[in-house]
Amino acid sequence: MLYFLLYLFLEVLVSVNISSEIGGLATFLEILFTAFIGMSILVNFRTTLMENMRAVSFSCIDLEEFQRLNLFTLIGAILLIIPGFLTDIIGALMQFSVITSMIVNRYNVKSNNNCKASYNEKINKQKDSDVIDVEIIGDDSTTK
Repeated sequence: MLYFLLYLFLEVLVSVNISSEIGGLATFLEILFTAFIGMSILVNFRTTLMENMRAVSFSCIDLEEFQRLNLFTLIGAILLIIPGFLTDIIGALMQFSVITSMIVNRYNVKSNNNCKASYNEKINKQKDSDVIDVEIIGDDSTTK
């Protein structure tokens, strides 16, 4: 309950300060704009989910990080839909994978240099698997 009251106080403080600077119409348009962005993120969430699944399959991220990244994307989209400047700022920050990765890893950044190399190897193998080698023999009478 204490955290909710602290959030409510900060939300009112930030919203009043920003809306007094930019005006009522701009505040209304910002609320509509961020709600539209939040809804479009929720509609296109499957693309983000597929990118994260590809990163898991190439061992760029582990399963726990995969779950957290997707959770941050969903929560960030919902926060963008909720009116208020503080929720919009937090929701926008949650959409950037760099920031969410820092939160997930708690500032322990792992270097995955072999991730791109293994990804490129798998893509090249997929390209080579589509090639069929054939030899064309003509119906020349001289080859008999």
